[in-house]
Amino acid sequence: MTLQTPGDKLMMNRRKVLIGTAAATVAGTLAFPARSQQVLTVGLIPSEDSRAMIANSQKMMDMLSAALGMPVKPFVAADYNGVIEALRSKRLDVAYLGPFSYVLGATIAPIEAFAVAETKKAGRTFYYSQVIAHKDSGIKTVADLKGKTFAFVDPSSTSGHLFPKAGLMKAGFDTDKDFGRVIFSGSHDSSAIAVQNKKVDAAAIADRILDAAIAKGLAKREDLVEVWKSDPIPESPTVWRTDLPADLKKRVQAAFLQVKDIPWSDQGQLNGFHPTNDAAYNVIRDTAKLLNLDLRKMK
Repeated sequence: MTLQTPGDKLMMNRRKVLIGTAAATVAGTLAFPARSQQVLTVGLIPSEDSRAMIANSQKMMDMLSAALGMPVKPFVAADYNGVIEALRSKRLDVAYLGPFSYVLGATIAPIEAFAVAETKKAGRTFYYSQVIAHKDSGIKTVADLKGKTFAFVDPSSTSGHLFPKAGLMKAGFDTDKDFGRVIFSGSHDSSAIAVQNKKVDAAAIADRILDAAIAKGLAKREDLVEVWKSDPIPESPTVWRTDLPADLKKRVQAAFLQVKDIPWSDQGQLNGFHPTNDAAYNVIRDTAKLLNLDLRKMK
């Protein structure tokens, strides 16, 4: 989390199984019956332990339910592809996706960004990707990463894979050849823990999730070194299926814009949501082009 062997092969595998294996996974774990619009289902990305995410999001679900006048149920899929497939197969109505997983998902599922969260701690609707290393690794610069073990998060992770990979490439680092070994950890927390415990020399991680991991005692800031930092990345969007009824969309967006002053997953207190749209994520598409990624083929 060299990249040519595990990383690119894993990306190819993800492309092949998005419609197949992920569909089977979601069918088994999201076996909702056919229904009229009596329940709004909300998908969450796996940035931390699924039980913790559901527990931390419950207050928001309750507020949405009160505003909408219908039950609102959260679900955390095993990975990004699971959430996208659940949207595509109409098992989810609304979801919280990573910026890149949204752009990828929009090529295969009828989805559209409509809101973005701002926390009190961040005070912004953007964040950064970082490459961190343990201070004992001797890594201080991008060049020092050569020959080292490295963890990305997930092939479809914006801050945990795509942006850091593109940033390292811009800095002259060959991500296909220069690492000693690369793994995909599966979550930002896992990457933080792997660096803290010296299981890998360095890792890519979102700055706000690193802050939360440190606050939870999973890592110690004094043990870590920032090796690289990205330009601003638009925050993860909340999206809906475009085939939802127009009146329900209006109610859903209005309900989200009312939610504020509650704990927001692992990111602290929520200031509130702001409206957003698909065009706000063109910077993600531009990064994909830099990596020569054909979004239409990543299925």
